[in-house]
Amino acid sequence: MNRTCSLTDRHCEPCEGGVDPLDRQRAETLLGQLTGWELAEDGKSIHRRFEFKGFYKCVGFINAMAWIANQEGHHPDFSAGYNYCEVTFTTHAIDGLSENDFICAAKVDALLHD
Repeated sequence: MNRTCSLTDRHCEPCEGGVDPLDRQRAETLLGQLTGWELAEDGKSIHRRFEFKGFYKCVGFINAMAWIANQEGHHPDFSAGYNYCEVTFTTHAIDGLSENDFICAAKVDALLHD
């Protein structure tokens, strides 16, 4: 995996288990490349709350996030309401974080910055 390019330039690699999750130090390093995301206390996931001006923009964001998730083959957990969406990435197959979580989080961030 090329670790020198931007997270948004990378693509997820299939993860069916059998590898160790990222340690806290590596997770914190990757977290430094994201905006607004937080590392869970147990170090097994990252999450962020997005807020929008109304329901339509929120749903548009969710649809765009779903497109990214399907393209990358890596899907977040999320909950949403009228004007917010809370997104959590983790790699369930390894019960912790993989670089895929940070790649997808960066691509979701890019939806709001492009």
